Amino acid sequence: MIVVSGHTAIDHICRVVHLPPRNGSTAVTDHQTFFGGGAANIAAGIAKLGEPVALLSAVGDDFTGSPYERWLESLGVQLNLFRINHAHTPTAFVFTDQAGDQVTYFEWGASQVFSHADPPPLPFVHMATADPVFNVKVARSAEFSSFDPGQDLYRYTAVQLRAILGRISILFANQHEVEGMCRTLTLTRDDLANLVPMAVFTKGKSGCTLLIRGKEEIEIPALPVKAIDPTGAGDAFRAGFLSGYTRELIPEVCALIGTVTASFAVESAGCQTNLPLWDDMRRRYIEHFGKDKGL
Repeated sequence: MIVVSGHTAIDHICRVVHLPPRNGSTAVTDHQTFFGGGAANIAAGIAKLGEPVALLSAVGDDFTGSPYERWLESLGVQLNLFRINHAHTPTAFVFTDQAGDQVTYFEWGASQVFSHADPPPLPFVHMATADPVFNVKVARSAEFSSFDPGQDLYRYTAVQLRAILGRISILFANQHEVEGMCRTLTLTRDDLANLVPMAVFTKGKSGCTLLIRGKEEIEIPALPVKAIDPTGAGDAFRAGFLSGYTRELIPEVCALIGTVTASFAVESAGCQTNLPLWDDMRRRYIEHFGKDKGL
């Protein structure tokens, strides 16, 4: 079973004319509310693809009995939650402009518990966005782990990043996160990739780069689909990759599964509204990449 640790959140997704400068303003052209949070998004994606998954997260007293809790339970996600009284479930405010660029404001709420919580020993865990102190503990106790820093990268010190990178087997990061980690660690992109057995650097419309032991480098294309909302594409990618990995598929195929899964997510607003079943993913995979290679 894959355990995904990190945030569960309520997402407020807003479309804006442009991202304003400091002290500026802009017009909101669309505002919708969705289920979100990096860890919960990934767990939902894994569950939809048919793999056993548990969510290790923190929620407020507004979560129990909520539509969000019922949704995750309906997917078969095992909920291992810190339920914090007199706190609310974290909230994300995501603003996307007409070019697809984004700014996110995140209110931690119940996720503040991560700063002093202790994780259980975990055989297979993906660390999504969460408190750096907690993720260092997870990395040290897990048998197998992968990691993506997400929007919480700014919270990490160089010491914390090195502690995690020295223990994980797979690093996931987008272009901005790669640049941020390189600045914090005073490293080049290649130096960063050399710190981990496997790195997957996503590049939006340009697909992703898979680096194995810092030497073998494979370019994976993105799928040409009509993108409605880029929010959640990275989480869907990780759900697809990890689902393939637990099925013992080769890394290149796992990355292709990730990019196919992400192609579904961007076709609809919200991170969990258009996640594919395994058979749906497999059909699109064959359509674009030919042989299913054991899918």
